[in-house]
Amino acid sequence: MAEIDLIIDLHKNLKRQGPGSEEDTLRALGFTDTGGLKNLKIADIGCGTGGQTLTLAKHTEAEIIAVDLFPDFLEVLERNAKKAGVQDQIRTVTESMDALSFEKEYMDVIWSEGAIYSMGFEAGVKNWQKFLKPGGYLCVSEITWITGSRPRRIEDFWKAEYPEIDRASNKFGILESNGFSLMGYFILPGSSWTQEYYQPLLQAFNPFLQRNNHAPGAKQLVESIREEIRLYEDYQAYYSYGFYIARKD
Repeated sequence: MAEIDLIIDLHKNLKRQGPGSEEDTLRALGFTDTGGLKNLKIADIGCGTGGQTLTLAKHTEAEIIAVDLFPDFLEVLERNAKKAGVQDQIRTVTESMDALSFEKEYMDVIWSEGAIYSMGFEAGVKNWQKFLKPGGYLCVSEITWITGSRPRRIEDFWKAEYPEIDRASNKFGILESNGFSLMGYFILPGSSWTQEYYQPLLQAFNPFLQRNNHAPGAKQLVESIREEIRLYEDYQAYYSYGFYIARKD
C-alpha cells in the first residue's frame, strides 16, 4: 500500500486529522460578523472527516461546501453529517485546494483548519482571496512559532517538514499585503493537540497495524508519528497552531 493510502487508512476513522477542537472552531467563528447574514456560504478547505465542518453546521445556518482531495474522508463526513441531522447544509466536493472551482467573490467565509500548509500559507492566502466577497472572512489555523528562538532540534524538524513555519507577526504581514485586515488571532491550547488529536491517534495505532499486517510502511508511519508526539511533549513551549481570522478589505 502506498504511503498516502496508509495515511488515509490511519486517519479516516478519526474525528480530526490535526490539532483543534470544537471550542477552537467556535472561538474563531466568534471573531466573524456573520450572524446576521442571510444565505451564508462557507467553504471548508481540506476538511478531512469534518470535525469542524459539523461544528460550523450546528452553530450557523450556512450552506457549507466541504472540500477535500480524498473521497474516503468525505464519505465519513457525509455519514456523520447525516447522523447529526445537518446533511442538508453540507455539500462535499472532491478537489485539490490549489485548483478550486468556485466562482469569484462567491464565499462569505473560507475556513481551513490545519490544512493550508499543503499548498503553503502565502500561496493559500493569495489563491483563495479571489473567492471571497468583499468583507468576507478567511479563517485558518497554521503551525506557528510562539517564541523568538528555539532549540536547534525542533527548529530543524519543522523547517524540514514545513519551511514556511514562522512567527505570527510575519503571517499577519502576509495577510495584510494580500488585501486582508486581521480581526483575531489565538494559539491553540495543548489539549487541542493531546486530547483531541494525539490520544485518538495513539489508540488507532494497533488496529491500523493489524489491518495492514504490520507491513513495513505501516510500522514506519506509526513510528514517525510517535516521534512527532515525543517532540511535541519535549518542545511544546516553542510552537503550536495559531488561528488567524482576517477580513477581506
